[in-house]
Amino acid sequence: MSHHLALDLGAESGRAILGKLENDLLELREIHRFANMPVQLPSGLHWDVLYLWREIQTGIALAAAYSPLNSLGLDTWGVDFALLDRRGELLANPHHYRDPRTNGMMEEAFRRVPREQIFAQTGAQFLQINTLYQLLALARQKSPLLDTAQTFLTIPDLFNYWLSGEICAEFTNATTTQCLNPIHREWAFSLLEALDIPTRLLPRICQPGTILGTLRPAVSATTQAGSVPVIAPACHDTGSAVVAIPAESADFAWISSGTWSIMGVEITNPCLDERALLCNFTNEGGVENTWRLSKNIMGLWLVQECKRVWDISYDEITHLAAQAQPFLAVIDPDAPIFFSPGDMPHKISAFCAESGQPAPQTRGEIVRVVLESLALKYRYTLEQLRTLTGKPLETIHIIGGGTKNRLLNQLTANCTGCTVITGPVEATAAGNLLMQAIAQGHLDSLAQARSIVRRSFKLETYQPAGRDGWDAAYEKLLSLLKDSA
Repeated sequence: MSHHLALDLGAESGRAILGKLENDLLELREIHRFANMPVQLPSGLHWDVLYLWREIQTGIALAAAYSPLNSLGLDTWGVDFALLDRRGELLANPHHYRDPRTNGMMEEAFRRVPREQIFAQTGAQFLQINTLYQLLALARQKSPLLDTAQTFLTIPDLFNYWLSGEICAEFTNATTTQCLNPIHREWAFSLLEALDIPTRLLPRICQPGTILGTLRPAVSATTQAGSVPVIAPACHDTGSAVVAIPAESADFAWISSGTWSIMGVEITNPCLDERALLCNFTNEGGVENTWRLSKNIMGLWLVQECKRVWDISYDEITHLAAQAQPFLAVIDPDAPIFFSPGDMPHKISAFCAESGQPAPQTRGEIVRVVLESLALKYRYTLEQLRTLTGKPLETIHIIGGGTKNRLLNQLTANCTGCTVITGPVEATAAGNLLMQAIAQGHLDSLAQARSIVRRSFKLETYQPAGRDGWDAAYEKLLSLLKDSA
């Protein structure tokens, strides 16, 4: 029996989840949960990393009081970063990826380096939130931060440094930055230099499953956890989540469903051909030398923002959507209008009206339009994945918190015609914990980890039903995408 602690920080909340591994079964216990809310300052939208650091230590303390820990590991969202000075101190509050400072930065990058060359050197999806464009914004503004900084660390690397004292960039999270060359598995130095981004800041890269050391004495004393080994699992939350996909074969698609819906397949080598560039897919590093060929889709962010405006529960939102008229209208969930916080219900209705469709009026109609449109975007992405891989991909595994939305799960099966298998809900934490167990020799491989997931968690299966109406709705989506191209 071994006990491991997963510190799982998502874009909406953070969790400290204790995992007990015994007799090839993994049991999870949520020890601590806390909100993760951005802070608006005169300098822009920021993450409150000091608050998060306090909550991380609280989670460790509560877990250590419950059981002695064999190890702990941390994962977070990707792309965002911190800068440290020569003494290892934080220079400024890290910006949030939704901050508008990256507006126009992709176009600026393309003026300096052709889009095709950027993709050839990074294999990453073009999104304005990417670290590459955040760094370019600082360089273009001639920010004094870049002159003062000694070290660049992504968000999980920052917390790992505060936990263990070790400075490194964990590989799976580094691949989200669009600053890493997937062929050489090293920073894309020539690209960064062409964009006047100082490469002297970049730390060494470490692989998922690296034991970084033990808790710093000060953290150990604060949490009373002792000298617990700190392990870098797959520090990108999607990387950890994909570890916990309960698949038995290689022929499947997956969706990590949450604030973002990240949809992809697992492959053995990065896909850098012209079709992947044209479809705007990304190649993100996985464990055991795998890659995730995937695409970011806006996801349940739209529902989260509606909930914030309406101040009602997710259960009530889903109930209203289930009762609403189907196929009233279609939106592109990835349209720029939906990216920033704001009055999301109004944005959705306005998008429909401006595209010549009936505008949803009730709360149920608005959310129904969102959920159906997400299912349609999954179908669109699935067709692209089939083209890129040559695989039929007749099964979709959905993992993460979004699996709780059973209506969306069924709509996805109906829309795609695929068998949809959902679970586990806490896939990111489970994958984090299982990677810690692999690092310490308690498990042998990714295949063994996934067999433990199948035995340990309740999974649900959704079969396609009610296919009428989906083909016509899909044509509407294709028309919207063509008009916006």
